[in-house]
Amino acid sequence: MKLKIPDTLILILIILCVFISLTWVIPAGEFDYGNFEGRKTAIPGTYHELERSPQGLVALFTAPIKGFVSAARIIGFCFLVGGAFGILIASGAINAGLFRVIRRGEKKRHMKQWILVLIMLFFSVSGATFGMSESVLVFIMITVPLAIAMGYDSIVGICISFLAAGVGFAGALTNPFTIGIAQGISEIALFSGWEYRLVIWLLLTTVAILFVLRYARKIEKDPRKSPVYEIDQQRDKAAFADSEKIPDFTLRRKMIILLLFLAILLLVIGSNVWKWYINEISAVFLGLGVMTAIVAGMKASHASRAFVDGARGMLMAALIIALSKGLLVVATDGKIIDTMLNGIAGATEKLPGIISAEMMFLFQGILNFFIPSGSGQAALAMPIMAPLADILGITRQTAVLCFQMGDGIFNMIIPTSGVTMGVLSIAEIPYQKWFKWVLPFTLLLIVLVFLILIPPMMLFDYQ
Repeated sequence: MKLKIPDTLILILIILCVFISLTWVIPAGEFDYGNFEGRKTAIPGTYHELERSPQGLVALFTAPIKGFVSAARIIGFCFLVGGAFGILIASGAINAGLFRVIRRGEKKRHMKQWILVLIMLFFSVSGATFGMSESVLVFIMITVPLAIAMGYDSIVGICISFLAAGVGFAGALTNPFTIGIAQGISEIALFSGWEYRLVIWLLLTTVAILFVLRYARKIEKDPRKSPVYEIDQQRDKAAFADSEKIPDFTLRRKMIILLLFLAILLLVIGSNVWKWYINEISAVFLGLGVMTAIVAGMKASHASRAFVDGARGMLMAALIIALSKGLLVVATDGKIIDTMLNGIAGATEKLPGIISAEMMFLFQGILNFFIPSGSGQAALAMPIMAPLADILGITRQTAVLCFQMGDGIFNMIIPTSGVTMGVLSIAEIPYQKWFKWVLPFTLLLIVLVFLILIPPMMLFDYQ
């Protein structure tokens, strides 16, 4: 009998009930906290138990609204960007541009695969350098229809953007949200050790590209082997199915595509140079929507309806993101996160050498289930893990490696990540189908990480 994972919303509700149950089982406790560059950071050796704070029915029904409050900015981001893309789609520029790519790909047999490789490299570099995470939600609305139009499926569509950004995040080079915070807290030079991380990034990205290309070739030969075949068949593919309905790639539409590329370029520069985040990125795409309407010559009423339609398409994603945030609210209110972190540190302390490093990586992945925020997990875990590494004879640089890879790799599969669940919702892929598909890839990366951790532990001093 096959194990069937419930519908996404039901799954989150089940996990919420589990979190509430854990607050009755796991002792409450917390560390004292200091401040590191405006972030709360745990102070090692200050853990103390508190009076239990078990959550109950009240938490079950208030966690969702608290999740909405906690995730307000990213939910607003989803609606605004979804609205902007609604205008882009209504202009016909996206479909016209996609089919220009497809026609060129049909003339050159191997060009389609090179397109996948180049797109994955772009997103992996974005994840590794400026920490692309929430902003990947923007691109799902492009990469999914692109993959389907190229003869693949929606899983390929989210892999070339979301999964590629995820492996880049895991093999981060200069990601300020993970490497920057973790190294700062660990008191080692900012972005030091980049040489070995570059090797790690190349390995993770190469494995991801080969894995996705192998799957894409299989789907190209036989689309029915796709786990989302029926779902993709039900999509509105009228724009892709009938060549007579394909919009002409007019000068106006070419200008709109140019505006889109300029917006993406501005996003990359802004995130790297000016440290832009949700507010600024939202503003860029809102401006893109306005400029698209003007260039396309849309009437104000038409642009308004297109914006609302685009925002409406993000409703399920926003709902799932809010509910996922509600899980963290329950764990925080129940005061069980610090207790688990203290237990993880204690268990790791008893293990020797290389096993300690590998267990530290796995424990970071477990902690990520409860804190799927890279910066949040760095601020909470690294003040404990850095001095623990000293005790175990592990360099602090290696401890940062364990953190960044545990955070990046497990984030692609856990159902408590608002970004992961939001991506799946936008792509209309049920979590159970994604879990089944991505599990072998995740296990492959875990084995690869175990091997990656051997050189800095046994072959050279990774400082």
